[in-house]
Amino acid sequence: MAPSRRDALAQLGALLALPLVRWPRLATDPLTDTIAGFQAGRLRGEYTAEEVTRRALERCRERGTALRAVDLLADSALTEATRSDGRLRRGGLRGPLDGVPLFAKSIYDMAGLPTTASSAEWARLFPGPVRRDALEVQRLREAGAVLLGKTAADDFAYRGNGTSSLTGQVLNPYDPSGVRTPGGSSAGAAVVVATGMAFAALGTDDGGSNRIPAQFTGVVGMKPTFGLVPRTGVIPTWPYLDTHGPLARTVADAALMLDAIAGPHASDGLAMRAPWPRGVLARLRDDALAGARLGLVALHVPRTQMSAESLTVFDRAIADCVAAGAVVESFDAPVTRATVRAQFAEAAAARGDVAPDPNSPAATANALQRYFAGQGGDAVAHVQRGIAAYRAFYDVLPSDWEAVAALLRRPYEQDAAGVSFARSRAETVAQLTNAFRAQRLDAMVYPTMPFPAPAATSSWPDVRTTLGYGNWLGLPEVSVPAGHGTDGMPAGNLSFVGLPGSDGQLLALAHAYERQSQRFVLPPG
Repeated sequence: MAPSRRDALAQLGALLALPLVRWPRLATDPLTDTIAGFQAGRLRGEYTAEEVTRRALERCRERGTALRAVDLLADSALTEATRSDGRLRRGGLRGPLDGVPLFAKSIYDMAGLPTTASSAEWARLFPGPVRRDALEVQRLREAGAVLLGKTAADDFAYRGNGTSSLTGQVLNPYDPSGVRTPGGSSAGAAVVVATGMAFAALGTDDGGSNRIPAQFTGVVGMKPTFGLVPRTGVIPTWPYLDTHGPLARTVADAALMLDAIAGPHASDGLAMRAPWPRGVLARLRDDALAGARLGLVALHVPRTQMSAESLTVFDRAIADCVAAGAVVESFDAPVTRATVRAQFAEAAAARGDVAPDPNSPAATANALQRYFAGQGGDAVAHVQRGIAAYRAFYDVLPSDWEAVAALLRRPYEQDAAGVSFARSRAETVAQLTNAFRAQRLDAMVYPTMPFPAPAATSSWPDVRTTLGYGNWLGLPEVSVPAGHGTDGMPAGNLSFVGLPGSDGQLLALAHAYERQSQRFVLPPG
């Protein structure tokens, strides 16, 4: 017999560790509901994880293929869902993600699947399935999640357009013409979330790769504090910039995924060492913006270059924050997107340090060697086999193999240019921290990007963004949908940006804004 409404509510509250749980709405399609709504439906006996997973896989094979959003599907998904249903019957769910269909980006290792990196050449060079899970995938499995497979991206997660040489150009589900980009590099991850193929997906962000597709497809995208999420088992990019995090339809669902994947691990020497206090979802309150102080940096809102519609969407988002009780005021930040690089260089010069370089060839080479070493076998031979395909995108590496080989075994944690970069980051963030405290700010707010999705084949508008600013400083950022244009396309996202370590607070502020504005809209079809 299915549990009563009261019993199901009590079970859901215990499952999510919430002091108060609003009875979730019942979506017609559980895959377009929240994770809490999905779990409530399971507890009421309306469907099983196996049934919903089967529906998700069918949707992936049909619409996911049509949108070129899916890299590979996992044969293990239905088995994982069935096991979760067994745990539910025994009253032993592992937590809120148990039985929840999720995806990971194509550069993540996932046992039983090859890691294609969305590159036709890499897929040819390394066609065999890997035997290990990336650490984040492993943590999701330990939480009971159902891994549907992997999403398409730009080759090696390098560009921001969603163009894969393996699966083709990922399409934006809001654009019936098939012309507009979904953004990238985590393009497929954003698309499967927006279209209800999965509740959330793992993405990566070196210079906007989560936040760009979040805006262009109108979903929630997060770049956590640098180092909060260890990156072991993922094809590397630049170790001093690379940050991994969730994409989801709601802030609460993004918080649940972050809760599962965050926390230290010795395999990533740049990861934070402090334990992650789990239970961030319990901090989400609809009234979190009441009394919050939000700083607005004028330079980060290029009003003279933004379209009238983009400005309208942004100004309305700020008005929503004020309506929710926030104080939004001008903030004269000691470091901005225009000054951050010069300030890093000046700080290094004052220390008598080498020039800071987050794109150091030595750090990238060592990260690539360590990635293959984690798979077992001859890591150096694997690097040599794949270096030409990889270097075609990450051309910071030398063109001569002997020069690359000389860099492979230098630990990236000890790379002089990278260490100098980290020192400059710490000094510059300390200045920003002092300014936050002097003005009693909780966060900064600005447009995630100051323009909507252009055509995939067009150059982007010549408008500077804050994307790299966040990566250089290692700041956490939550990007939330702010509305659609008259053409039905997502027109902008609002970013909540804070000091390192303030991820939980930012999620709470973003959740309160989301509840006030409710701007997410499912795409047609």
